[in-house]
Parts: sequence; C-alpha cells; structure tokens
Amino acid sequence: MKLDGRRFIITGAASGIGEAVARLFHSEGAKVGILDLDRKRAQSVAEEIGTGAAFAQTDVSDVASVEAAVAEISKALGGIDGVVNCAGIDLVRKFEHTDVGDWHKLYSVNVFGPVSVCRSALPYIRKSGNGGTVVNVASAAGLRPLEERSIYCSSKAALIMFTKVLAVDLASDGIRANAFCPGITDTPMLRRSYEDAPNPQAELDRILERYLIKRIATARDMANAILFLSCAESSHMTGSTLNADGGRVFY
Repeated sequence: MKLDGRRFIITGAASGIGEAVARLFHSEGAKVGILDLDRKRAQSVAEEIGTGAAFAQTDVSDVASVEAAVAEISKALGGIDGVVNCAGIDLVRKFEHTDVGDWHKLYSVNVFGPVSVCRSALPYIRKSGNGGTVVNVASAAGLRPLEERSIYCSSKAALIMFTKVLAVDLASDGIRANAFCPGITDTPMLRRSYEDAPNPQAELDRILERYLIKRIATARDMANAILFLSCAESSHMTGSTLNADGGRVFY
C-alpha cells in the first residue's frame, strides 16, 4: 500500500496510461479523481474502481473547466495530495502544412493543460500539509525528435522544462515535481498512428525499429514508473526526467 490514504487527481484517466495509473494507484491505497473529456468513459472507470474513486468531465484546455473539476474532486476525495497529468494529444503533419490553429490546439492541451491543473491543485496540495507530488507525463518525443511532429515534440519538450522550473518553485513547500517520458505504449493514441496506414503491420514494424526493446509497452508498465515517482520510494527525486522508452532516446 505505497499510497495509503493519499489523494490524486489524474487527467486523461478514462483510457490509456491515465486509466492504468488510476487503477494502480487505487490498488495501492490511494483515492483517485478521474478527469477526462470523455464523461461517459470517465464515469465508467470510476464506477469500476468503486469506493475511493470520483470523476469529473474536464477539458484541460479550458481554465474554468479545470478549476471547477479540481474543486469538485477535492471535495469528493477530502483533499488533494498529488497530481498526474496524463492528458495529451498528437498531430502527425509536416511542419509546412501546420497552421497557427494546430499549434494553439496542441499546446493548449499538452502544455497549458498541465499548467492549469497544477495551478488549480496547488492550494489544495499545500492545505493537505503532506508535501505532495506532481508527475507530468511528457514523452520520449520531447527528448528526441520525430518526423512530422514539430508541434507534438516541442510541446512535450516544453512540458519537461516546465516541470523542472515547477520543482524549483515548489521545493520550499516540500512538493516534488518530476517529468515522465514514455515510449511506445499500447494506447488509443498509438493505435491510431498505425492502424490507419495502408499496411498497419509494416507501419508498426517501422515504428518499433526506433527502439531497442522491440515490443509495445503496456499502459501498466508506464503506470508502474509513475507510481514510483509518486510514492516515498522516490522521495529524493525532484526536477528529474524519468524515461521508460525502450531505449528510444539514445538509440
């Protein structure tokens, strides 16, 4: 029970890595707040988890939506001790074919979303008096570029640097902030990236060539690493960037 009695807000928790985090954290004794744009699926996940889980429909790109959801979840859980920002979107498009709207859309979710969630949750975390943790889920793509992903890669790089600065600013409060960089993971976003290709298996094989570990990670693999960053076992880590990327960054 590594998180016994602690209370977490998890964005993007209706599917993929976020859902795996919510389920794992709850199994480790935490109460979990499931924030997602997909209200029906968020409610379903919360109901499946049962006692100690709450949900709120949230558009992380909308500050008012985030503030309302964080307040709602804090009330439901009796406070907040930590945040895991998993919500994110991707766009595969050559740079010259992107426009300002594309840049605004991805940055509003991938960067300003975590910023809004952290700003909204911080007063509640301070009030808890238990220190606190923030894990921002970035990507290996924020450390090593991918073709046709100028917006995605740069937004994840910005999230990594935001996390480092956040760690500096919150150190005096005893609140730790770390970035997590997953590699290829079995999520709806990954499946969309190759299933629509003319030859899905060939496209998946091409993607896997970038990795030393030639398999798709499970969402639970990534949740295990996020659990480490959110529990006492990583108590001397802040401002760090933890990779679980199958060797992508250096290969």
